Amino acid sequence: MFDCMEALGLAPRPLFDVSGQGSCMLGKATPYFSGLDPFAWAGTSAIQSVETQSTSSEEMVPSSPSPPPPPRVYKPCFVCQDKSSGYHYGVSSCEGCKGFFRRSIQKNMVYTCHRDKNCQINKVTRNRCQYCRLQKCFEVGMSKEAVRNDRNKKKKDVKEEVVLPENYELSGELEELVNKVSKAHKETFPSLCQLGKYTTNSSADHRVQLDLGLWDKFSELSTKCIIKIVEFAKRLPGFTTLTIADQITLLKSACLDILMLRICTRYTPEQDTMTFSDGLTLNRTQMHNAGFGPLTELVFAFAGQLLPLEMDDTETGLLSAICLICGDRMDLEEPEKVDKLQEPLLEPHMFPRMLMKVTDLRGISTKGAERAITLKTEIPGPMPPLIREMLENPEAFEDSSDSGDRTRRGGQKKMHSSAIYKGYAVYKIDGKIHWNNRTLHGVHLPPMSSQNSLYYY
Repeated sequence: MFDCMEALGLAPRPLFDVSGQGSCMLGKATPYFSGLDPFAWAGTSAIQSVETQSTSSEEMVPSSPSPPPPPRVYKPCFVCQDKSSGYHYGVSSCEGCKGFFRRSIQKNMVYTCHRDKNCQINKVTRNRCQYCRLQKCFEVGMSKEAVRNDRNKKKKDVKEEVVLPENYELSGELEELVNKVSKAHKETFPSLCQLGKYTTNSSADHRVQLDLGLWDKFSELSTKCIIKIVEFAKRLPGFTTLTIADQITLLKSACLDILMLRICTRYTPEQDTMTFSDGLTLNRTQMHNAGFGPLTELVFAFAGQLLPLEMDDTETGLLSAICLICGDRMDLEEPEKVDKLQEPLLEPHMFPRMLMKVTDLRGISTKGAERAITLKTEIPGPMPPLIREMLENPEAFEDSSDSGDRTRRGGQKKMHSSAIYKGYAVYKIDGKIHWNNRTLHGVHLPPMSSQNSLYYY
C-alpha cells in the first residue's frame, strides 16, 4: 500500500499522538499541510492509464483558471421554454407558468381539454389549453406540496410579523462561530470560480460498468477530499476538545455526507456536469463510469434540489458542520458533549432552508456505502486505504485470503487494516507491517481496536 501512497505523493503522517495526554492530530504542532499545494498533484507520473475492453482514459489537459462566474442564467422554463425567472415549486420556470400553477393548485381548478389531451405547450400556445398546460407542469416536476407550503408560510409570516424582526441578527458570539465555520470551509474547499476546469473525453458518450482510468483519477481525488474534510473538522470550534475516539467516530460517520454535499455544490446545470477540487469536470455519463454507477441519478437529483436554495459558502460550511457534529451517531463516548457543540449551529432562523437536506444526505450516504461494497468486486485491485477506512467498515473489504492474518486476543481483532501506534501510521498489508514509512518484519504490536483506525496521512 505504501508503494501506492508514494505513487500518489502522500506520505503517512501521524493522526494522533496517543502517547501524550489531550494531544490531537489537529494540534498546531503538526501542520502536515504546510508547504503542500492542495490543488497540485505530486507525482503526476503515477497516474497511469488503464485499458479495458470497453473503454480507456485519454490525456487530461488543464486549462487556465476560470474568471469569476457570470450572473446565474437559468435553463428555459421547463413548461413552455420561455425565459425562466428562477426555480419555482421545484423546477426552472417563467413567471407566467409559476403563477398559473400556483393559482390552479390554490383554487383547486379543474380544466377540460377540447382536443385529445395532448396539446403542444410552448410560449405561444401555453394559454390555449389550460388542461394540457397544468398536466405539463406536473410532468416536468412542479410540486403541489411546494405551493401549499408556500401558502402556509405566507400565512405564518403574516401572523408572526410583529414577533420576528425583518432581518434575523446573530448575537456577537454566534456570529463569531459562524465566521469560524465559514472560514474553515473556504480554506478546505475552493469555490468553483477558483478552479481551472478541465475535461476528458474518456467514456463521455456511453455508459460502461467501470472506466478504470476514470476510477483511478476519481479515487485519488476522493482521497484528497477526505484529507480536506479532516482538516475542516480540525478547524471547527470545539471539535478537538472531544475524545479522540469520538472525533474518529464522527468523521467516519459523516465523511460521505460531506463528500456528497461538496460535490453536489459544484454542479453546473447548464452542462449537467460536476467539478472536483482539482478542476476535473465530468458529465453524468462519466460520473457513472468513474464508479458512481447506480448512485449517479440519486446524486444528480440531489444536486438539482440544492439549486433553488442558492447556498453560499457559509451555509454549505454550516450544513457540513451539522452533519459532522451530531450526537445521534452510534458508539459515541460523550454524546451529550457532541450535542452541546452542535446546539448553537441549530440556532432558530439562522438557515432553516438547508436543515431539511440533512436527512436526504444521510439517505444518499447509505446508498453510497452500499455502492462501495459492490464497487470492490468491479475494481481489479484493493480499495484505496483511506477510502476504505473512512467510507466503509474495513471488514467489508477484507479478502478471504486475509482471514488467516486476522487473529483474536481477548475477543478483539488484533489489527485493523490500519491503526496508529506511538503517533505513527501502522498498516498490515500482505502479511507485512508498515510503521513510520518503513516495512518491518517480526514485529508484534498490541491489540488495536477499530476506534484507533487511521484515516489521515
